[in-house]
Amino acid sequence: MSTIVECNNLSHSYGKSLALDDISLRIESGKIVGLFGPNGSGKTTLIKMLTGMIHDETGAVTICGNPVGEKSKAVVSYSPDRVAYRPDSKITGLLDMYELMYDDFDRNNAEDSLKELGIGTEEYVGKLSKGSAEKLQIILTMSRKAKFYILDEPINGVDPVSKENIIKIMLGNVPDKSSIMISTHQIEEIEQVLDEAIFIKEGKIVFHKSVDELREETGKSLLDAYKEEFR
Repeated sequence: MSTIVECNNLSHSYGKSLALDDISLRIESGKIVGLFGPNGSGKTTLIKMLTGMIHDETGAVTICGNPVGEKSKAVVSYSPDRVAYRPDSKITGLLDMYELMYDDFDRNNAEDSLKELGIGTEEYVGKLSKGSAEKLQIILTMSRKAKFYILDEPINGVDPVSKENIIKIMLGNVPDKSSIMISTHQIEEIEQVLDEAIFIKEGKIVFHKSVDELREETGKSLLDAYKEEFR
């Protein structure tokens, strides 16, 4: 088993506000990991560091053995917490863009997934429902053959049927040795698919454990453990 993500003594401040405080963590290959914490806990800052959106950190981050940069970005597929496409974007144009930008993009897989969910490639993003726009973004993200997928609030604010479809898309075509980090407040919706969970609080990691080990050791669900930690 190889290491996908390694963070050592990672800190970051916004002015006088410390967003991450000496974080160290490791994510191995083939893992589905949940990242949980209240608003302002440091989740977004950590994601921005992993995706290279923030560079001036103290400490070190590597992805597949490479520091965050051109090589790491080539193996990370990221879905932000809001639909990132312009309303006047045509879906076929987005497919063209992904195919041009990413050598690991599987266009056939994306088109098959869109067809299965009834989303036409000639449609415009602005004409899609919220649920369909979320599905589109997840399909494009997960149709890359990446090493590390980062999904920020992928099921926030969508109906129960859409949540089931999005979770199916998230897990359907992941390469065996790739890993996924899912940041969400919807713990109950994804608890059963997780291998590990990370709790972050006031910029510190207070919990990083196998979900199965948690249940065996405490008899608690992940949601109950979260409520106990953050009440």
